Amino acid sequence: MKTHRVNELIELLQPAWQKDSDLNLLQFLQKLADEAGYKDSLPGLTDDMLIYHLKMRDAAKTDAIPGLKKDYEEDFKSAILRARGIIKE
Repeated sequence: MKTHRVNELIELLQPAWQKDSDLNLLQFLQKLADEAGYKDSLPGLTDDMLIYHLKMRDAAKTDAIPGLKKDYEEDFKSAILRARGIIKE
């Protein structure tokens, strides 16, 4: 894991874990995995899953996923026209 990913994970993990400070780290990671719908064992839990779950944890269900929002189009017609190069940015 790259240093910037470690830093990002720690920045996201710290305030969330403080809200559940009665849990130890593994218990809290298991709670996050359960919330995200992850069913396998904790060693298989990826940093990407933790980062995205922590970013989206308090967001509305309709909010765009960070990283995908830059490619988001309001309507299908605009997306097609942009993909064909008719609409320039």
